[in-house]
Amino acid sequence: MEQQVSALEITFGSFHLEIQQSILVWLVLCVIFAVFFIWAGKKIDKADPSKASTGVVYVCEEILNLVLYVIKGNLREKTKRYLPFFGTLILMMLVSNLIGLVGLQNPTSNVSFNATLAVTIFFMIQINGIKRAGLKARIKSLSEPMAVLLPMNIVGEIALPLSMTMRLFGNILAGCIITMLIYTLMKSVMPWGVLGFIFTPFLHAFLDIFTGVIQTYIFFTLGSFFLGQQVSEEEA
Repeated sequence: MEQQVSALEITFGSFHLEIQQSILVWLVLCVIFAVFFIWAGKKIDKADPSKASTGVVYVCEEILNLVLYVIKGNLREKTKRYLPFFGTLILMMLVSNLIGLVGLQNPTSNVSFNATLAVTIFFMIQINGIKRAGLKARIKSLSEPMAVLLPMNIVGEIALPLSMTMRLFGNILAGCIITMLIYTLMKSVMPWGVLGFIFTPFLHAFLDIFTGVIQTYIFFTLGSFFLGQQVSEEEA
């Protein structure tokens, strides 16, 4: 069965560019969240700290608590420094994982998109490790406990972004495929297939909501854990 994925095609003379729906969805989310954060920031600036938070201010506080729950235990005293980066991506990835509920393609079902995020975190980990202790010390840490293990330790470091990419991609894409197959089966056995709508809320609750939330948590828990090992001044 061939799946048709809508995309935006741009042609200018001999130049042709095709942007997949997953990337378009992410770009639209970037614009939406940029507007939201600017608007919410103005609301927070005007809020009275002596009164209980309400509305968007309360929502932002709960978002902050959610992000801190994911990364604070790993980044410890460096949490504030990396809070904007992780906070923005956690919120956007969570929405990206759930956006399939409204019929749009999940950005995280695109392996190149996931690889971009994973590689970004990987370079952040390596660069911060080198900045903190120096290149020589970083290489030495990869040579422990024996110098002969240096190649294996390097492979282990490179395996991190690969593991993060494929875990997220596999779980999100699998959920999309299973959901599509079930709806196709329901359509093929109509009118009895209408009975399947009794079970589809539970299907979406697990494959879309539960899986999307868990994969967001795992992705950024891993990223913040390995980053915390390089930047935190406290002992892990």
